Amino acid sequence: GRRRSVSEAIAMQSALFLALQHDGGRMERGSRRRSEAEEAEKGRMKRTIIKDWKTRLSYFLQNSSSSTKMKSKKVGKHRNYFRQQWILMFSISLCRPSPEEAQLWSEAFDELLANKYGLAAFRAFLKSEFCEENIEFWLACEDFKKTKSPQKLTSKAKKIYNDFIEKEAPKEINIDFQTKNMIAQNIQEATHTCFSAAQKRVYSLMENNSYPRFLESEFYQELCKTTPIARAAQGT
Repeated sequence: GRRRSVSEAIAMQSALFLALQHDGGRMERGSRRRSEAEEAEKGRMKRTIIKDWKTRLSYFLQNSSSSTKMKSKKVGKHRNYFRQQWILMFSISLCRPSPEEAQLWSEAFDELLANKYGLAAFRAFLKSEFCEENIEFWLACEDFKKTKSPQKLTSKAKKIYNDFIEKEAPKEINIDFQTKNMIAQNIQEATHTCFSAAQKRVYSLMENNSYPRFLESEFYQELCKTTPIARAAQGT
C-alpha cells in the first residue's frame, strides 16, 4: 500500500545516490563545464527534492512504527537502513542516469546488472523485499569466477559456503538440499564451477520474480521520465 510505495521509492533513490560515490571524480570534472544557469537550476531542484525526501522519510518512519502488518524486527531494519541512507545522501552530488539509459534496463535483466546505477537500485529493491542475499550471492560468484590464485579460490569458496550455503548461514539462499550437498563436496577441491548450479538457480529467481516487480516500481518509472533540466537542455 502507501507505506510500501514510500519505502520502496526512498530505497531506490538512496541506492542511486550511493552508486555515484564510485564515480565522483568524473562527475566533478563534468560539473565544472556546466553553465551557471544550469548549476543554479540544479541547486534549486536539489533543495526541493531533499525537502520532499525528508518529508516522506519522516512520514514513513512515524507510520512504520505503528504498523501491525510488519514484524518489529523488520520495521527496525527498515528504519535503521533509511536513516543511514538519509545521512549519506547529503554528501553525494545530485545525479541520475538518463531516461534512455534507464529504459535499457527493461530490455534484459543482464542490461540492468551490467549498469552500476541499475545494479545499485536493484540491490536496494531486493533489500526492501528482504531477499538481498540473492544479488549478494550472485555478485560473490561473479567475483569468485574471476579469481586466478588457487589459494584465494579455496578461501573464497569456503567464505561463500559459510555466508550463503550452509544451514542457517547468515545470508542463506533458497536452494535445494541436493545442490547444497554437491557444493559442500565441490569446495573440498575448489574450481571455478563450484557454485554454477546455485548461481544459475538464484539468477533465474531474480529474473523471473524480483526483476519484473522492480520494473513496475514507482522509482523505476520515475527514472524513465525526462527531468526538467534535461528538457530545458533539449529545448536550447
